[in-house]
Amino acid sequence: MSDSTPTASDEAAQNAALQNAVIAGIQPGQPAHVLAEALRYAKLLGAPLVVAHVDVTRFVTYEDPDGYVHSAPIDLNIDAGAAEFEDVQKAATEALEQEDIVWTARQLVGDPALAIKQLAEKLDAQLIVIGTRKRGIGESIREFFTGSVAARLAHRQHRSVLVVPQTESVPDDQQDVWEE
Repeated sequence: MSDSTPTASDEAAQNAALQNAVIAGIQPGQPAHVLAEALRYAKLLGAPLVVAHVDVTRFVTYEDPDGYVHSAPIDLNIDAGAAEFEDVQKAATEALEQEDIVWTARQLVGDPALAIKQLAEKLDAQLIVIGTRKRGIGESIREFFTGSVAARLAHRQHRSVLVVPQTESVPDDQQDVWEE
């Protein structure tokens, strides 16, 4: 089962069917084993799987009383988030189409940690699975200013957060962990 961003009336019905889900925070180009780990835990827990992508180029303008979120782009000339969500949906469909599990894809907007936290609260999620960030100076600078999504999730809600390494581990004798 897969869908795009649901309408307000559809979202309530879907949320009811997705209670106690495992949420996988996925980005385009992320290694497939991050989603595979989320799938493994969803199967172990007998839970549905929600593949969530957060569009950081949009922000929440207001939320209806029924929970439907309205958003607007930060820059009116770009819609990169839609293309990224399509990539995430395509990768999830390829990885999950042969699996015997209930799953869906959701497009979230705004700050990744807060958006995933809010979704987890709506679904009373059992587990949140995310990948570590890519190594490199650009990502180090971004994390310095925005903080680690994993750390912010771990400190701002009560659910367990599984952080899956994206790449091979750094050798113990390597001085700079963020070298490429």
